[in-house]
Amino acid sequence: MKALVAGATGGTGRWIVQELITRDIPVRALVRDIEQARSILPPEAELVVGDVLQPESLTAALGDSTVVLCATGAKPSFDLTGPYRVDFEGTKNLVNAAKAKEIEHLVLVSSLCVSQFFHPLNLFGLILVWKKQAEEYIQRSGLTYTIVRPGGLKSEDNSNPIVMQGADTLFDGSIPRQKVAQVAVASLFEPAAHNKIVEIVSKPEAVSQSFAELFAKVA
Repeated sequence: MKALVAGATGGTGRWIVQELITRDIPVRALVRDIEQARSILPPEAELVVGDVLQPESLTAALGDSTVVLCATGAKPSFDLTGPYRVDFEGTKNLVNAAKAKEIEHLVLVSSLCVSQFFHPLNLFGLILVWKKQAEEYIQRSGLTYTIVRPGGLKSEDNSNPIVMQGADTLFDGSIPRQKVAQVAVASLFEPAAHNKIVEIVSKPEAVSQSFAELFAKVA
């Protein structure tokens, strides 16, 4: 297994890179700025220059990768086209390149509540709408996929167990980015994670379960 991580220098992407390295999986990190990436990512990560908005850069960036993990996301800005370009068009470009390379498994980090049109986050360029469109594009692609929808992202880790449920069943809650990365990478090893949407938060009162147990109970 060799993984390409898109959005590798982002808040969640860097944890995905670290989790892959912890599991001794070779990592190619898709970055736009090599120097910035060197200051953020572990030296074990192979840095490859590319941009999901430049589809011609993705074939070379994928190289000999066999799996892809996508943690890209539009940054909040006054440019309301960002979510359409990054969360939809960028993901679509990555999916197309992955399909052409016959990638074995694609993991997308999405968001809770993508099916709720009247959500405050959609005031910022319809960000949840475009994430949902990207999810649907992946589902139609023919690729083996896992779509991970985390709750509110926290930078600090905690000891709260992970709660995992099926699509459109969790509507609030939060989870540390480190746990999101663990779920994303674990999905590569769990057959029960194939072709599923999983929603995740962490709660102190939850019962701790293995990743195999968590994925198996999601229909």
